[in-house]
Amino acid sequence: MESSAEILSCDVVVVGAGPTGMSVAALLAARGLSVVVLEQRLSTSDEPKAISLDDESLRIYQQAGIAEDVLGIIVPGTGTRYYDSDNQPLFQAKAAVPYRLGYPFKNPFAQPDLERILADALARNQQVSLRFGMKVIALEQDEIGARVTALGVDGPLTVNARFVLGADGGRSTVREILGINMSGRSYKDVWLVVDTLEDPHTERYGMHHGDPVRPHVIVPGLNGRCRYEFLLFPGEGEAGQTPDFGLIQRLVAPYRSINPEQVERVVNYKFNALNADTWRSGRVFLLGDAAHMMPPFAGQGLNSGIRDAGNLAWKIAEVVHGKATDEVLDSYESERKPHAQATIELSVRLGSVAMTASARAATHRDAAARSALATVDGRAFFEEMRYRPLARYENGVVVGGPELDGVAEVIGTSLGQPLAFDIGTRRTLRLDDALGDGWSIFGIDVEPASWSSARALAQLTEASLWQVPLSDELPRKVEDIGVLLDLDGGLYREFEPFHGCFVLLRPDRFVAAAWRPENTAAVTLAVASWRTMASVRSRRAASLLIP
Repeated sequence: MESSAEILSCDVVVVGAGPTGMSVAALLAARGLSVVVLEQRLSTSDEPKAISLDDESLRIYQQAGIAEDVLGIIVPGTGTRYYDSDNQPLFQAKAAVPYRLGYPFKNPFAQPDLERILADALARNQQVSLRFGMKVIALEQDEIGARVTALGVDGPLTVNARFVLGADGGRSTVREILGINMSGRSYKDVWLVVDTLEDPHTERYGMHHGDPVRPHVIVPGLNGRCRYEFLLFPGEGEAGQTPDFGLIQRLVAPYRSINPEQVERVVNYKFNALNADTWRSGRVFLLGDAAHMMPPFAGQGLNSGIRDAGNLAWKIAEVVHGKATDEVLDSYESERKPHAQATIELSVRLGSVAMTASARAATHRDAAARSALATVDGRAFFEEMRYRPLARYENGVVVGGPELDGVAEVIGTSLGQPLAFDIGTRRTLRLDDALGDGWSIFGIDVEPASWSSARALAQLTEASLWQVPLSDELPRKVEDIGVLLDLDGGLYREFEPFHGCFVLLRPDRFVAAAWRPENTAAVTLAVASWRTMASVRSRRAASLLIP
């Protein structure tokens, strides 16, 4: 007799248990949502594909409660060193402000280690059901919810959910079912990528060698792992073709000797620069490689997927919990897609300039770089990586306006995570640990009487309230409002642009609004448009503040 299909119900189905899929599942579960993760493979991957986690990703893992676990598998990195045509150092790109987000800047790791940590974390979480060996074969949705059908070794499985997240990679089944195309291009260059063991490299930085005779990249990892990437020339190999071991030996020979047992993974590949035409279709969202693919030269492929997860998870949680309108979910694409596109374009530029095989272009590049590095601004541009696109949200869950002159340029950007002394708990904490996982309102040297006008906004967003003085004096305590004190200049640095203002910080630590106290009522009404009817009383209270 044919067995009946298993049926599950949850808040969110995640299709794909790669790093992005498991990351968003962990973030959703941390916010109290029930999650089912479906993965076609029979287990986590043993292939070391992604190799770099940046400080933004580690901060997002902090929100999921697993940052400390992830720190155990990284090399605390110090950036990327670029070399010229003669393989001589040109400059090293590092963080403009080291440890600004509370974590090391750019950190080598091995993807199998990360997937194991994520899978273990999900297995411990009663909010999550992680199902391997499940091939998604159908997806339907209506105004009420969505239904995903998958086929496993034990038969079919149907999952009913509020939302579906497609994190199933560049060949996304979810994207294919939805009929969503990707725009961009694929490149003809073939690169050989070899992950090695027992390697002598001990550098804590990646190395990009701009030698046109053989452009190549070296990224040392933990415990003797090291990745080498070499541009191949015509006749040396095609994408998807298994590289000859003799070629591997010849390419790595300037750096080490190698035997077959020391090769963990090797592949020839061509890279893509693609962005999905839309990231949302009704109740279904794309993220990670299912939404965008980019060359590896900026080290931002996986990090972009984790940023997707960090942006989307809190919004879905607020909608499921009845705190935000469905329209808030449209801001996922309007906020993340432009930044992903800018990062794709940066990756392409780095590949074409830093990794050029043209001797003439390389000579011009080296001369231009040295000329720029001889100036203060040019050195800062390169060494502080000011060429990286800044994630700044102008259209989404942000409030702008002419009344915000003076602080407008930092609205929609990420606030750093300095250390702070919490007067209430008498503890020194990283900022995010002090704030919790919700919204926050800060008053930066505002008059104590101004706080009464912020109460309606605090009720509307369920925000915690904090005083942040920009001086070495204790502020007067204002009722139930917390106080955070600077310890090393970091808190001053982050909040100095907001002197005399209130700041509304989103759960993902992006600045949603900054305003003078006299504009509190207008900001409150703007934020009310994001909230559900459950907050109608707060909206009415806010309207009473309009003179």
